[in-house]
Amino acid sequence: MILDYVGVKEINGSLIVLDDVEDAFFEEMVDIRLDNGTVRHGRIVQIEGKRVVVQVFEGTKSISLDNTRTRLKARPMELSLSPEILGRVFSGAGDPIDGFGEVYPEKRANINGTPMNPVSRIYPRNYINTGISTIDTLTTLIRGQKLPIFSGSGMKHNELAVQIVRQAKISDTEDNNFCVVFAAMGVKNDVADYFRRSFDESGVLSRVVMFLNLANDPIIERTLTPRCALTAAEYLAFELNMHVLVIMTDMTSYAEALREFSSSKGEIPGRKGFPGYLYSDLASLYERAGMVKGSTGSVTQIPILTMPNDDITHPVPDLTGYITEGQIVLDRQLEGQGLYPPVSVLPSLSRLMKDGIGEGYTRSDHQALANQLFAAYARVQDARSLASVIGEEELSPTDKKYMQFGKLFEQFFVNQGFTENRMVEQSIDLGWKLLSTLPRTELDRVDDALLDEHYIDDPDSIRFDDFGKAESSEDNDD
Repeated sequence: MILDYVGVKEINGSLIVLDDVEDAFFEEMVDIRLDNGTVRHGRIVQIEGKRVVVQVFEGTKSISLDNTRTRLKARPMELSLSPEILGRVFSGAGDPIDGFGEVYPEKRANINGTPMNPVSRIYPRNYINTGISTIDTLTTLIRGQKLPIFSGSGMKHNELAVQIVRQAKISDTEDNNFCVVFAAMGVKNDVADYFRRSFDESGVLSRVVMFLNLANDPIIERTLTPRCALTAAEYLAFELNMHVLVIMTDMTSYAEALREFSSSKGEIPGRKGFPGYLYSDLASLYERAGMVKGSTGSVTQIPILTMPNDDITHPVPDLTGYITEGQIVLDRQLEGQGLYPPVSVLPSLSRLMKDGIGEGYTRSDHQALANQLFAAYARVQDARSLASVIGEEELSPTDKKYMQFGKLFEQFFVNQGFTENRMVEQSIDLGWKLLSTLPRTELDRVDDALLDEHYIDDPDSIRFDDFGKAESSEDNDD
């Protein structure tokens, strides 16, 4: 039997309140029929006895207290799924917006996902090549990992996201089994157009599923966007056995929408006004990455978030750091020097990196090289601090060598063009060239056998001209 509840008890922003509702459940979808015949959609977000609070996706304008008819649909919000979602563009709520019509689903899935049994999880192995030296060499992205990018307002994280989508690949034998799910939340129209145009022009749109939530879209849609994206990713990975890279930008916009939504429900705020359940809510998204027994696919996440006032202790990056397996931090000072991507090497790390690199994955010397580059660049910061006090001229010859190494490291290793796509082997070779500008006695994180094989004894013969002209992504696609 289908029941329509006539009338609305209260209207508060995007929320409506109904009384005397029987057998409702949390996050149940509802249809709201207005006097003029239009139908809006919503979901139940709060239940107190027989009183329910419904969040209306399209807003509550023109809703009547007397004649509005509300019908419970007895199901949660679901996403239509089939292999044809690849190459399509959807709204934040999962509706097609690319003009190619509806998706004919093979199945419909609850956007909240199904929790992974920890026993069925497989430990992440192997890596995803992004074509960016600082990421591939020093904070390697492992399949099944969640590795966020901490950025700042106005920095080039959007460009970095586009470059990763365009260049990301796995081994050549599996490359046809790799795809990207891209979710943008709270972006302006010009930024959304930039994402669509960039993917289309670079020829990668056919392996990308896009979910776009604009800044002027309802906040409730913004809270649905990452869940829709991850539902699509889980379908592609665990049912079609594909390796899926999920990029979500900007998670701070998502958290702020969650804060506004929480406030409208009258919930008690926590740190900086965010709801007390922000940690568990973010965890419910991030923990949907991984690999499971019975499937050869994987879901790898790169959430991108902007730190308000560049404050890494802000609740959103702070809680994200507790949940995820490392972070990539962008530095405003490096960007001010004209370096792209402005990755701050020392605070960046990948906790799963050691298990997906080395012999059989990248190269046997990868881990030792990364350790030595970290150590050498940390010594550079010490030398720069000392130089700021006593002047560079008063530094010891060794410290001057480190100062020179730091300049070369930032100019040629950190800095690379927006269209520059470096293979892991190229980045590792470049790292050895840079280390060879230091005295061999300073390289105490590498054994003698590796130094004999890779260290260049004549520093005057080292040339960096071939870097900065690395193979471009357009050449790779051809």
